[in-house]
Amino acid sequence: MNKNKNIFLNGLIDLAQSRLGSKIIYKTDEFFAPAKRIINPWPPIFKEGVFDKHGKWMDGWETRRKRKKGHDYLILKLGRPGKIHKVDIDTSYFNGNQPVFAQIEGCFSSNNNLKNIKWLKITSKKKIKPDNDNFVKSLTSKTFTHIRLNIYPDGGVARLRIYGSIDLDSNKFLRKKNIDLASIFNGSNIIACSDEHFGSANNILLPGKSKNMGNGWETRRRRGNGYDWLIIKLGISGIPNSFEINTHYFKGNYPDSFSIQGIMLHKKKSLQSIIKNSKNWKTSSASVGYKRERNLSIENRTPESFSDLIEGRYKSYKYVDGPRFNFRIGSRKIFGMGDAWYNSLTSSYSLKASTGRTDHWLIKQD
Repeated sequence: MNKNKNIFLNGLIDLAQSRLGSKIIYKTDEFFAPAKRIINPWPPIFKEGVFDKHGKWMDGWETRRKRKKGHDYLILKLGRPGKIHKVDIDTSYFNGNQPVFAQIEGCFSSNNNLKNIKWLKITSKKKIKPDNDNFVKSLTSKTFTHIRLNIYPDGGVARLRIYGSIDLDSNKFLRKKNIDLASIFNGSNIIACSDEHFGSANNILLPGKSKNMGNGWETRRRRGNGYDWLIIKLGISGIPNSFEINTHYFKGNYPDSFSIQGIMLHKKKSLQSIIKNSKNWKTSSASVGYKRERNLSIENRTPESFSDLIEGRYKSYKYVDGPRFNFRIGSRKIFGMGDAWYNSLTSSYSLKASTGRTDHWLIKQD
């Protein structure tokens, strides 16, 4: 097995996951298992010999047996409007009680009023396999706010994954001075990574604070040369003015250091080409060692006042004459590598930076 084999991601995100704010707003029935489980971000599990007041405990949505005409369905409100590329109707552990067929429909509603709304077909009606992934491609490129999962006639589904991309309102960025360029809400996604054995790389772009180590990106233990990496495709181009690296809950498995590089691609490139050339990107790099669980924020700006440094608990460093420097906090180096270091936070700064240049670096840690 090649432990360092690159993982090519499709750049799509699960629009249905609850961590994006998606929620079930209607269901015809949930007698055996509640519909809200169907959008849990973690994989479904099976609990041997566990029963509740309605019968066997199942990790997903399960309706009672239909005794009249019709079919069951649920309506999901997406956390963000999005375009759908494909759907996975996951029936893990549902064997003998899975639906016979399923179909996905959608609509767009800016005010959440679904009365008399016209539902559009997103997928064809698909025969469902038990205890398996059931992938179906989208038939449309329209934007949707609500999804309806129809199951025929009844049964159980473990997870519903709606893979697509968030539809951005570009005008909103014009009204904001600073935005999180890497946020999944702003259209960013992971397109490739070296490894994600213990935790999905896409987790690092999700909103809010982590609840546990499972909410982050974690690779397998490296037993050879090299390092782990991931590539983020930003939803909107911009000039970074600060970075925050959050290692909460990673206490014996945090990285020793990190670096950040970036590039502006004006032409469409193949994923293989992007990965290959990323090793030569010369637009940015900041290497910071950290020895414990914490947030670390790095900013390239001049402090407005001394009180700002005290109240914000920043350490301030001033550097003159280009990128060759070696900072220390106490006895431990925090920045380094001399002329191998770059700064992309201002476009004119490179290895050939002119002398006489003054930069203020503010380093803040929780």
